Amino acid sequence: MYSNISDHTHLTEVFSTKHGAVFQNDIDRCWQVNFAGKSASFDYRNLLKLRTAVYRIDIEQRLLDSTQSPDVEIIFICACDHCYVLSLAQIIALRDLLEGTFVMLELNQIIYDRLHRVPAYI
Repeated sequence: MYSNISDHTHLTEVFSTKHGAVFQNDIDRCWQVNFAGKSASFDYRNLLKLRTAVYRIDIEQRLLDSTQSPDVEIIFICACDHCYVLSLAQIIALRDLLEGTFVMLELNQIIYDRLHRVPAYI
């Protein structure tokens, strides 16, 4: 499911870097990840799967590997239509983008909980 990136009226930026951005789409109830020239929409479960797949890649091991293997990873999320073919530098950038996104989502939840907490009456 691709979202029309030219219509940002229903998108709220969650986090961005110079390499990409993540937007919350309240109408479609999904998150739009704009990265590596691709715009892909994920529900929350698949966004978590993407983060897990990116974090499973051992960047240090790949950089220290002396074989002639290419420095490209294919990230495929099961039950999702999106696939990324990324260099190690792009994987690091995507990892930063996803890390910042989840920090912002957690921060928003903490703020919401604090503002809407019902005081306990004794």
